[in-house]
Amino acid sequence: MLTIDPKEVGTGKLHRYLLGAIGPRPIAFASTIDAEGRPNLSPFSFFNVFGSNPPTLIFSPARRGRDNTVKHTYTNVKNIDEVVINIVNYDIVQQMSLSSTEYAEGVNEFEKAGFSMLKSELVKPFRVAESPVQFECKVKQVIETGQEGGAGNLVICEVLKMHINESVLDKDGFIDQHKIDLVARMGGNWYSRANLGMFEVPKPLSSLGIGVDAIPAEIRESKTLTGNDLGKLGNVETLPKDEEIVSFIAEDKDLAELVKTNNKKDIHTRAQLFLEENNTDAAWKLLLAKTE
Repeated sequence: MLTIDPKEVGTGKLHRYLLGAIGPRPIAFASTIDAEGRPNLSPFSFFNVFGSNPPTLIFSPARRGRDNTVKHTYTNVKNIDEVVINIVNYDIVQQMSLSSTEYAEGVNEFEKAGFSMLKSELVKPFRVAESPVQFECKVKQVIETGQEGGAGNLVICEVLKMHINESVLDKDGFIDQHKIDLVARMGGNWYSRANLGMFEVPKPLSSLGIGVDAIPAEIRESKTLTGNDLGKLGNVETLPKDEEIVSFIAEDKDLAELVKTNNKKDIHTRAQLFLEENNTDAAWKLLLAKTE
């Protein structure tokens, strides 16, 4: 048996062991605002519910292990003691992952990830309209477990109001665990889907993805492509060059014929198949291909 003394291994290595052993972990998709009123949205898998009277949720925007910096979410809740914790299900998991990209301070992750900002009733931060359950919370206390990289910051929240999409309710008015289709974090790039089991979501680029807001409107407003599809498309650093697109289409007669039809629904459906195969580059080349 491998035995580990936390004091004898590096923080990064210990972190991997902890996350590989403790899961599935629910995801707190935390919406906050900064001192200037700018929205911020970020997911955290150090999260759970810890009481119902008062209803209490706790999540931890931990210090970064690599450089001991803190997350924008942590700074925001210290300045504005309110947060909306949005629940993540399978329908929004790719967009949620994209929002975890470390964009610069002040960048609106709602826009980058393609989410709709829904005004809250009792707190200032916005809700994620696409989330099946949203908790408007008052931050009661922040407990810092340390000052070194990897240390946790426990944000203790009291739920002031809960919003539930009626589409996930059963006949008795409670949440149907099949309908809500929850996801949770595992170790590495792995997630757990309550309805089906494990699946993999590659971590966002270490460089900045273009974001859903940078996707051309014709593609972004597609009736075929899902939010998860857009999340994958937004997680690229640059778009393919024209000559790459032309070469790619010319090498496949079926794709060339498809492009000639200019049938957006069929093109988007084929691009969706590429995305299901995690071939985002091919999807982009097809979507950006032009008729002669």
